[in-house]
Amino acid sequence: MRIVRFSVNNKDASYGILDDQEISPIAGDIFSNWERTGSKLRLDEVNMLAPVKPPNILAIGLNYMAHAKESGQPIPSAPVLFIKATTSVADPNQPIILPAMAPNEVDYEAELVIIIGKPARNVSESEAQDYVLGYTCGNDVSARDCQLRLDAQWARGKSFDTFAPMGPWIETELRADATGIRSHLNGRTMQDSNTKDLIFGSAKLVSYLSKCMTLMPGTAIMTGTPSGVGFARKPPVFLKAGDIVEIEIDGIGTLRNPVKREN
Repeated sequence: MRIVRFSVNNKDASYGILDDQEISPIAGDIFSNWERTGSKLRLDEVNMLAPVKPPNILAIGLNYMAHAKESGQPIPSAPVLFIKATTSVADPNQPIILPAMAPNEVDYEAELVIIIGKPARNVSESEAQDYVLGYTCGNDVSARDCQLRLDAQWARGKSFDTFAPMGPWIETELRADATGIRSHLNGRTMQDSNTKDLIFGSAKLVSYLSKCMTLMPGTAIMTGTPSGVGFARKPPVFLKAGDIVEIEIDGIGTLRNPVKREN
């Protein structure tokens, strides 16, 4: 099942179920009890929004074996957690803005995002899937100069407005630890991997993080990025105004965002 969040004529956000090119709006709470209203909308009639407004964005660094190696970092013995500001969320097709204070070393990161469906605290790996609503595509956009050279931690470099595009929808049925993941920059494939390369899989992450904090419904867990990021290339490749970034995950779809410079 594909769950979409959308608006019509810039009105309040709504949820619906996507079947092919038609949306069935729902009544109720997507995280609790809901039902289809019986009405239908065409996909081209709506403005697609990020599939959740997350109460927290929990992100994992160095979680693909090949990416840890290209970054010159040791393989982590436990998940490396950082947190992105919720104001960094961007909708599908919304521009990624290169911030005026750090416009020159902004990087892309294709990520599988876990969306939590109900409160999770101290859950085991075996029961973790019971707490997952589904999965979506994400882009952990990162200002590398802030992240790696200027600051003592990653928060600013990862949290500028629009630095967490998500979408285009939530897929509830996915083999999360065995699916292809890619990023494309202006049509050129930059990352091409599979979640089989994850060091810590989805169940491990949900269980581990639930022992750190309560995972509330709508929490977005960005599971890490594979190798091929811009800063690790020779020469480095960073985003510039006019670029188009696409994050593609098999079984979900493609998240597309243009890039603009802050005025």
